[in-house]
Amino acid sequence: MWDERYNTQQYAYGKEPNDFLAQQYQQLPKGNVISLAEGEGRNAVFLAKMGYSVTAVDGSKVGLEKAAKLAKEHNVNIELIHADLAEFDFGEAKWDAVVSIYCPLPSAVRSAVYKRAVKGLKPGGVFLLEAYTPEQVNYNTGGGPDADTKTSKSDLEDDLTGLSFLHLEELKREVFEGSYHTGLASVLQAIAKK
Repeated sequence: MWDERYNTQQYAYGKEPNDFLAQQYQQLPKGNVISLAEGEGRNAVFLAKMGYSVTAVDGSKVGLEKAAKLAKEHNVNIELIHADLAEFDFGEAKWDAVVSIYCPLPSAVRSAVYKRAVKGLKPGGVFLLEAYTPEQVNYNTGGGPDADTKTSKSDLEDDLTGLSFLHLEELKREVFEGSYHTGLASVLQAIAKK
């Protein structure tokens, strides 16, 4: 499905970074950042421009090819890894930050992935997330019809056990990210530290 979505000249979610990430990236310690379900590279390229060493993981080869093209356009380097997050090994105490922007995994998979991501964070490392809440299914402005791929505050608190939340908020906001995320949305925003 994702290869199909990304197989166009246009960037499905635009070329600009996610608003929440752009406003809060200074919360991420300088160093190695891994971006989950990075797609076509907009967030990874932004972080690389801000001086981070970025690894982008995605299950779509087509998305990652476009990410490489976007990185070249902006004259930055990002490491691209084609992998299924359900099986991805984050290692231990390897990352200064984990970024998860609209990573639509089924709840059981998401929980396992995030727990491994927490293990992969260095002490003092930061996990930054924006996700749709289950309420988003009523908005039809992105994220698809499956409530199980959305994240609530309590889900995230369970998934990120061992981290301290510096910011955790469910809110309604206008999202304008390409043709698939457009309009009023119900989102969860989080910044948590190990």
